[in-house]
Amino acid sequence: MHPAPVLRLVLAALLAVSGALALAQPQKAPAAYEPAVGQEGKDVVWVPTSQALVDRMLDMAKVTPRDIVMDLGSGDGRTVITAAKRGATAMGIEYNPDMVALSKKNAEKEGVSARATFMKADLFETDLSKATVITMFLLPEINLKLRPKILALKPGTRVVSNTFTMGEWKADQTAELREEAGCSSWCTALLWIVPARVAGRYTIADGELVLKQDFQMLSGTLRAAGGPVTVEGRVRGEEVTFKANGKQYRGRMNNGKLELR
Repeated sequence: MHPAPVLRLVLAALLAVSGALALAQPQKAPAAYEPAVGQEGKDVVWVPTSQALVDRMLDMAKVTPRDIVMDLGSGDGRTVITAAKRGATAMGIEYNPDMVALSKKNAEKEGVSARATFMKADLFETDLSKATVITMFLLPEINLKLRPKILALKPGTRVVSNTFTMGEWKADQTAELREEAGCSSWCTALLWIVPARVAGRYTIADGELVLKQDFQMLSGTLRAAGGPVTVEGRVRGEEVTFKANGKQYRGRMNNGKLELR
Protein backbone atom coordinates (compact mmCIF):
# COMPACT_ATOMS: atom_id res chain seq x y z
CA MET A 1 0.00 0.00 0.00
CA HIS A 2 1.21 3.50 -0.75
CA PRO A 3 2.57 5.30 2.36
CA ALA A 4 0.07 8.19 2.06
CA PRO A 5 -3.09 6.05 2.50
CA VAL A 6 -1.44 4.21 5.39
CA LEU A 7 -0.62 7.50 7.10
CA ARG A 8 -4.21 8.68 6.70
CA LEU A 9 -5.51 5.47 8.27
CA VAL A 10 -3.13 5.80 11.22
CA LEU A 11 -4.15 9.43 11.80
CA ALA A 12 -7.84 8.54 11.63
CA ALA A 13 -7.33 5.77 14.18
CA LEU A 14 -5.46 8.11 16.52
CA LEU A 15 -8.19 10.75 16.25
CA ALA A 16 -10.86 8.16 16.99
CA VAL A 17 -8.98 6.98 20.09
CA SER A 18 -8.38 10.53 21.36
CA GLY A 19 -12.05 11.37 20.81
CA ALA A 20 -13.14 8.33 22.76
CA LEU A 21 -10.78 9.21 25.60
CA ALA A 22 -12.12 12.77 25.70
CA LEU A 23 -15.68 11.49 25.95
CA ALA A 24 -14.66 9.16 28.74
CA GLN A 25 -13.32 12.06 30.84
CA PRO A 26 -15.79 13.64 33.31
CA GLN A 27 -17.27 16.77 31.76
CA LYS A 28 -16.94 20.04 33.71
CA ALA A 29 -20.19 21.81 34.58
CA PRO A 30 -20.56 25.25 32.99
CA ALA A 31 -19.36 28.02 35.27
CA ALA A 32 -22.10 29.78 37.23
CA TYR A 33 -22.91 33.28 35.97
CA GLU A 34 -21.19 35.96 38.03
CA PRO A 35 -22.01 39.60 37.23
CA ALA A 36 -19.15 42.08 37.17
CA VAL A 37 -19.42 45.54 38.68
CA GLY A 38 -19.50 48.05 35.86
CA GLN A 39 -20.75 45.62 33.23
CA GLU A 40 -22.80 47.19 30.45
CA GLY A 41 -26.58 47.03 30.55
CA LYS A 42 -29.31 48.33 28.27
CA ASP A 43 -29.61 51.73 29.94
CA VAL A 44 -26.98 51.76 32.71
CA VAL A 45 -23.93 49.83 33.86
CA TRP A 46 -24.49 47.49 36.79
CA VAL A 47 -23.32 48.70 40.19
CA PRO A 48 -24.93 46.97 43.17
CA THR A 49 -26.58 48.96 45.95
CA SER A 50 -25.04 48.13 49.33
CA GLN A 51 -27.27 46.06 51.58
CA ALA A 52 -27.15 48.83 54.19
CA LEU A 53 -28.61 51.33 51.72
CA VAL A 54 -31.20 48.82 50.50
CA ASP A 55 -32.39 48.54 54.10
CA ARG A 56 -32.49 52.32 54.53
CA MET A 57 -34.39 52.83 51.26
CA LEU A 58 -37.05 50.32 52.29
CA ASP A 59 -37.20 51.88 55.76
CA MET A 60 -37.80 55.31 54.24
CA ALA A 61 -40.57 53.89 52.05
CA LYS A 62 -42.05 52.20 55.15
CA VAL A 63 -42.45 48.91 53.33
CA THR A 64 -44.92 46.50 54.94
CA PRO A 65 -46.53 43.17 53.93
CA ARG A 66 -49.36 45.20 52.37
CA ASP A 67 -47.04 46.70 49.75
CA ILE A 68 -46.29 45.80 46.16
CA VAL A 69 -42.66 46.75 45.51
CA MET A 70 -41.22 47.09 42.01
CA ASP A 71 -37.47 47.48 41.55
CA LEU A 72 -36.49 49.03 38.23
CA GLY A 73 -33.24 47.54 37.00
CA SER A 74 -33.17 44.86 39.68
CA GLY A 75 -29.68 43.48 39.00
CA ASP A 76 -28.86 40.55 41.27
CA GLY A 77 -32.23 40.86 43.02
CA ARG A 78 -31.10 42.01 46.46
CA THR A 79 -33.65 44.84 46.82
CA VAL A 80 -36.53 42.61 45.73
CA ILE A 81 -35.39 39.80 48.03
CA THR A 82 -35.05 42.17 50.99
CA ALA A 83 -38.54 43.57 50.40
CA ALA A 84 -39.93 40.03 50.16
CA LYS A 85 -38.27 39.18 53.48
CA ARG A 86 -40.31 42.03 54.98
CA GLY A 87 -43.44 40.31 53.73
CA ALA A 88 -44.07 42.51 50.71
CA THR A 89 -44.95 41.24 47.25
CA ALA A 90 -41.90 42.27 45.23
CA MET A 91 -41.00 42.21 41.54
CA GLY A 92 -37.75 42.99 39.79
CA ILE A 93 -37.67 44.44 36.27
CA GLU A 94 -34.37 43.57 34.59
CA TYR A 95 -33.34 43.52 30.92
CA ASN A 96 -30.38 41.13 31.27
CA PRO A 97 -31.69 37.53 31.16
CA ASP A 98 -28.61 36.22 33.00
CA MET A 99 -29.33 38.62 35.85
CA VAL A 100 -32.96 37.50 35.90
CA ALA A 101 -31.89 33.86 36.19
CA LEU A 102 -29.37 34.71 38.91
CA SER A 103 -31.99 36.68 40.86
CA LYS A 104 -34.40 33.77 40.76
CA LYS A 105 -31.71 31.46 42.14
CA ASN A 106 -30.87 33.97 44.88
CA ALA A 107 -34.55 34.29 45.84
CA GLU A 108 -34.85 30.53 46.01
CA LYS A 109 -31.78 30.31 48.25
CA GLU A 110 -33.30 32.90 50.57
CA GLY A 111 -36.64 31.09 50.66
CA VAL A 112 -38.72 33.96 49.25
CA SER A 113 -39.51 32.75 45.73
CA ALA A 114 -43.24 32.91 46.45
CA ARG A 115 -43.08 36.67 47.05
CA ALA A 116 -40.02 37.68 44.99
CA THR A 117 -40.44 37.43 41.23
CA PHE A 118 -38.32 38.71 38.36
CA MET A 119 -39.21 39.63 34.83
CA LYS A 120 -37.02 40.25 31.81
CA ALA A 121 -38.49 43.47 30.49
CA ASP A 122 -37.79 47.02 29.37
CA LEU A 123 -38.56 49.27 32.33
CA PHE A 124 -39.92 51.97 29.98
CA GLU A 125 -42.51 49.54 28.63
CA THR A 126 -43.49 48.00 31.96
CA ASP A 127 -46.82 48.73 33.64
CA LEU A 128 -46.02 50.25 37.03
CA SER A 129 -49.59 51.03 38.05
CA LYS A 130 -49.92 48.25 40.64
CA ALA A 131 -46.84 49.29 42.58
CA THR A 132 -47.18 51.02 45.94
CA VAL A 133 -43.39 51.36 46.22
CA ILE A 134 -40.85 51.81 43.43
CA THR A 135 -37.11 51.46 44.02
CA MET A 136 -34.32 52.24 41.58
CA PHE A 137 -30.64 52.95 41.06
CA LEU A 138 -30.63 54.57 37.63
CA LEU A 139 -28.93 57.55 36.03
CA PRO A 140 -30.49 61.05 36.30
CA GLU A 141 -31.46 61.14 32.63
CA ILE A 142 -33.26 57.80 33.02
CA ASN A 143 -35.07 59.09 36.10
CA LEU A 144 -36.19 62.15 34.15
CA LYS A 145 -37.44 59.99 31.29
CA LEU A 146 -39.43 57.91 33.79
CA ARG A 147 -40.70 60.91 35.76
CA PRO A 148 -43.93 61.55 33.81
CA LYS A 149 -44.86 57.89 34.13
CA ILE A 150 -44.16 57.95 37.86
CA LEU A 151 -46.10 61.18 38.43
CA ALA A 152 -49.11 59.55 36.75
CA LEU A 153 -49.18 56.78 39.39
CA LYS A 154 -51.67 56.69 42.24
CA PRO A 155 -51.07 59.53 44.73
CA GLY A 156 -49.18 58.25 47.74
CA THR A 157 -46.98 55.85 45.78
CA ARG A 158 -43.51 55.96 47.35
CA VAL A 159 -40.46 56.19 45.12
CA VAL A 160 -36.94 55.64 46.44
CA SER A 161 -33.73 56.20 44.49
CA ASN A 162 -30.12 55.42 45.25
CA THR A 163 -28.20 58.71 44.83
CA PHE A 164 -29.76 60.10 41.65
CA THR A 165 -32.43 62.78 41.58
CA MET A 166 -35.59 63.62 39.62
CA GLY A 167 -34.49 67.02 38.36
CA GLU A 168 -36.74 69.87 39.52
CA TRP A 169 -38.91 67.43 41.48
CA LYS A 170 -37.16 67.72 44.83
CA ALA A 171 -37.10 64.75 47.16
CA ASP A 172 -39.46 64.74 50.13
CA GLN A 173 -36.75 63.11 52.25
CA THR A 174 -33.02 62.45 51.90
CA ALA A 175 -30.76 60.24 54.00
CA GLU A 176 -27.02 59.59 53.79
CA LEU A 177 -25.22 56.61 55.27
CA ARG A 178 -21.67 56.71 56.52
CA GLU A 179 -19.05 54.02 56.02
CA GLU A 180 -19.43 52.85 59.61
CA ALA A 181 -23.08 52.15 58.83
CA GLY A 182 -22.02 49.64 56.18
CA CYS A 183 -21.95 51.77 53.02
CA SER A 184 -18.73 52.94 51.35
CA SER A 185 -20.02 54.32 48.02
CA TRP A 186 -23.33 55.42 46.52
CA CYS A 187 -24.77 55.98 49.98
CA THR A 188 -27.59 58.50 49.51
CA ALA A 189 -31.26 57.50 49.57
CA LEU A 190 -33.94 59.86 48.23
CA LEU A 191 -37.68 59.48 48.77
CA TRP A 192 -40.54 61.01 46.80
CA ILE A 193 -44.26 60.67 47.48
CA VAL A 194 -46.33 60.89 44.29
CA PRO A 195 -48.55 63.97 44.80
CA ALA A 196 -52.23 64.24 43.95
CA ARG A 197 -53.23 66.81 41.33
CA VAL A 198 -54.33 69.76 43.43
CA ALA A 199 -54.02 72.80 41.16
CA GLY A 200 -57.36 74.48 40.59
CA ARG A 201 -60.03 76.79 41.95
CA TYR A 202 -62.02 75.87 45.07
CA THR A 203 -64.70 77.51 47.17
CA ILE A 204 -64.01 77.05 50.87
CA ALA A 205 -65.61 78.52 53.98
CA ASP A 206 -63.09 81.39 54.09
CA GLY A 207 -63.42 82.43 50.43
CA GLU A 208 -62.23 81.50 46.98
CA LEU A 209 -59.02 79.47 46.93
CA VAL A 210 -56.81 79.33 43.83
CA LEU A 211 -53.97 76.83 43.99
CA LYS A 212 -50.99 76.45 41.68
CA GLN A 213 -48.83 73.31 41.88
CA ASP A 214 -45.16 72.64 41.26
CA PHE A 215 -44.83 68.92 41.97
CA GLN A 216 -45.53 68.67 45.73
CA MET A 217 -45.26 72.42 46.40
CA LEU A 218 -48.35 74.65 46.40
CA SER A 219 -48.79 78.39 45.98
CA GLY A 220 -51.72 80.65 45.14
CA THR A 221 -54.21 83.05 46.65
CA LEU A 222 -57.21 83.05 48.95
CA ARG A 223 -59.76 85.75 48.22
CA ALA A 224 -61.44 86.45 51.54
CA ALA A 225 -63.47 89.36 52.95
CA GLY A 226 -60.33 91.38 53.66
CA GLY A 227 -58.95 90.92 50.14
CA PRO A 228 -56.63 88.35 48.53
CA VAL A 229 -53.86 86.80 50.62
CA THR A 230 -50.93 84.62 49.57
CA VAL A 231 -51.14 80.86 49.99
CA GLU A 232 -48.17 78.54 50.54
CA GLY A 233 -48.39 74.82 51.10
CA ARG A 234 -47.58 71.31 49.95
CA VAL A 235 -49.20 68.02 49.06
CA ARG A 236 -48.04 64.61 50.24
CA GLY A 237 -49.92 61.89 48.45
CA GLU A 238 -53.54 62.97 48.86
CA GLU A 239 -52.87 64.99 52.02
CA VAL A 240 -52.92 68.78 51.51
CA THR A 241 -51.65 71.44 53.88
CA PHE A 242 -51.37 75.19 53.29
CA LYS A 243 -51.14 78.45 55.19
CA ALA A 244 -52.98 81.67 54.39
CA ASN A 245 -53.16 84.87 56.44
CA GLY A 246 -51.51 83.13 59.38
CA LYS A 247 -54.04 80.29 59.45
CA GLN A 248 -53.10 76.65 58.86
CA TYR A 249 -55.41 74.54 56.68
CA ARG A 250 -55.41 70.75 56.36
CA GLY A 251 -57.36 68.47 54.06
CA ARG A 252 -57.16 65.82 51.40
CA MET A 253 -58.09 65.28 47.79
CA ASN A 254 -61.05 62.96 47.22
CA ASN A 255 -61.99 62.21 43.60
CA GLY A 256 -60.73 65.59 42.48
CA LYS A 257 -62.37 67.50 45.31
CA LEU A 258 -60.52 69.26 48.10
CA GLU A 259 -61.99 68.33 51.48
CA LEU A 260 -60.72 70.50 54.33
CA ARG A 261 -60.86 69.32 57.93
